[in-house]
Amino acid sequence: MRLPAAVLAVSIASSLLAGCASAPQRGDAHAAATATIAPCPDKPKWGDPTAPRHIHGNTWYVGTCAISAILVTSEAGHILIDGAIDSAAPGIEANIRALGFDPAQVRYILNSHEHIDHAGGIARLARNTGARVVAREPAATALERGKGDRGDPQFLTVAPFAPVPSVQRIGDGDTVRLGTLALTAHATPGHTPGGTSWTWRSCDAAGQCRDIAYADSLTPFSDKVYRYSDDAAHPGALAAYRRGIETVAALPCEILLTPHPSASDMFQRMGPQASKPLVDTGACRAYAAGAAAKLDARLEQERAQPAPAAH
Repeated sequence: MRLPAAVLAVSIASSLLAGCASAPQRGDAHAAATATIAPCPDKPKWGDPTAPRHIHGNTWYVGTCAISAILVTSEAGHILIDGAIDSAAPGIEANIRALGFDPAQVRYILNSHEHIDHAGGIARLARNTGARVVAREPAATALERGKGDRGDPQFLTVAPFAPVPSVQRIGDGDTVRLGTLALTAHATPGHTPGGTSWTWRSCDAAGQCRDIAYADSLTPFSDKVYRYSDDAAHPGALAAYRRGIETVAALPCEILLTPHPSASDMFQRMGPQASKPLVDTGACRAYAAGAAAKLDARLEQERAQPAPAAH
């Protein structure tokens, strides 16, 4: 169902607070855990577990070695972005507990895009936590069905996942609010039709605030039938893809996070052993520029090859 207002809100007094969110910190326990995080394999599988990581302020990494799940915390409850695959859901809950937070306090689960590696665990996580699932169309419909449609460039190759009942719809530019938290949805289709990036502002205990962008996947992967250049088969899809890339380039973005941590060297930017800076005000622009170059290369490849038989 589509909410009548542009804001989804929980009726809690602290929701009247706005702006930079500073949540309860679990720093002492987390500092000890961070020092002992084992490295992930060079080519991790989607479900390979890893310890949680602190990103900044009230924002935490609770996903696997290969797939991101991001926890944003507040006194009024927490918001989780993405759920990896179904078998990874217990590990995500365990990571939340390891940080000192209660999974039952997750009030919303947001989605980046409607593929099994990011949406496969959402049904279980929503059931276990009681959280409401929020997504932009057409990802919301795909979540409820457990699979997208031919508008998805990878439709013929991606596996279905457990359907998510009663997904709440959110529009481009709408904001999910919970206590002091305010996470804004940005339409960034292309990798999938429902691709959505999320931004919020996170503050640490010392009052240092950063703009965080969870920029959705932008790679032009497809099955053997889909052609990005075929506007007759997919009206407006290529233009929307390019607008999505431009949107990512313009996001408020001091800290870039991505659904696949390897896409933005996330692990190399977190913790005391970080080898790259966490804060980079040009990261979203560089991420978008790389995506635009890959899309241009894909279109050139399509021009050089005959179209496959339609299915």
